[in-house]
Amino acid sequence: MAERVSAGDRVGRHPAVKQRTPVSWRRAARRAAMWVLILAITVFFTYLALRDVRYADTWSALQNSNYWWLIPALAVLAVHITLRAFRWQIVFKEGRRPAFGPITKATLVGYLFNSILPARAGEAARILALKQYAGTSYSEGTATVVVERVFDVLSLLVILFVMAPWLPHVSWLRSAELLALGLAIVLACAIAVIARYGERPILWAMRPLARLRFFDRERVEQMAANVVHGLESLRNVRHGLVVFAVTTVSWLVLGVCFWLMMIGFHLHLSVLAGVLVTVAIGLSFIVPSPPAGVGLFEAAGLAALSSYGIAKSHALAYVLVLHVMNVLPLIIAGAVVLGLEARRTRRSRSLATA
Repeated sequence: MAERVSAGDRVGRHPAVKQRTPVSWRRAARRAAMWVLILAITVFFTYLALRDVRYADTWSALQNSNYWWLIPALAVLAVHITLRAFRWQIVFKEGRRPAFGPITKATLVGYLFNSILPARAGEAARILALKQYAGTSYSEGTATVVVERVFDVLSLLVILFVMAPWLPHVSWLRSAELLALGLAIVLACAIAVIARYGERPILWAMRPLARLRFFDRERVEQMAANVVHGLESLRNVRHGLVVFAVTTVSWLVLGVCFWLMMIGFHLHLSVLAGVLVTVAIGLSFIVPSPPAGVGLFEAAGLAALSSYGIAKSHALAYVLVLHVMNVLPLIIAGAVVLGLEARRTRRSRSLATA
């Protein structure tokens, strides 16, 4: 006689049926909350950027600018991107560093997705791309990206404080000082914990993953070890100083790029002004940003130029062109990388099939 199976038994055998709906609702709620936050940030900073603007003056500034300065500015921007890729490579522990080619391609893919997706989604995209191009583990790649962000903020704050005696009054310098203090405390605690206990605190934090079906204890331990490898520049002082130096040089190069565009817009400012705009825009991306930092980029650039007394309508023309120059070439380069890699993958599969 066939055994009768009740509805309750069938549900019990397939617990995923009961769990799928609540998990989906929670995921949808988180995504909706993220989009609402990003939309609010976009609207707020766009309002700050566009209020009290005389659009006729902005249009006149756009018409009367010398766009030949885009050529040297783009060349310097390419140097900046190269330095960023090199910085990511040296963040990895020596002996575990991916080749420069895959690192550069993954970097360009990251810039592409940062330009078209919100909340800095390009950071996740470049980790996935590096896994595909160089075989680097997700956990190690993620750890290096976190280290990069720490060094970025630290470097920008150091540049700001070193330049402070030669800058006009910067209203947000006090906020930057508090941010630097908080970052220094967190960084010091992280270095002390990692130096004292190695991978044990990371393994302890990742231990709940072992309860999931697709994670066993050995895999979690390997992930923890990869994270520790990715944090090598926080554990090794000499390594950290090299990463910090390259990070600082990359930001200063970008400041030169921004200054070259100031010449084209007849702003008559020194190279320090270009660096200040770089610092302001770089620090603004600490908050969750919309795709390509729309609104956020403009508000930060205008805030920096206002300290020099530049008319907002004229400054807006400069910042808009600067934003396009920092987004459009990187979207094109990232799309080219994805297209070439897709073609190479199809060709490899065809050869394997043949």
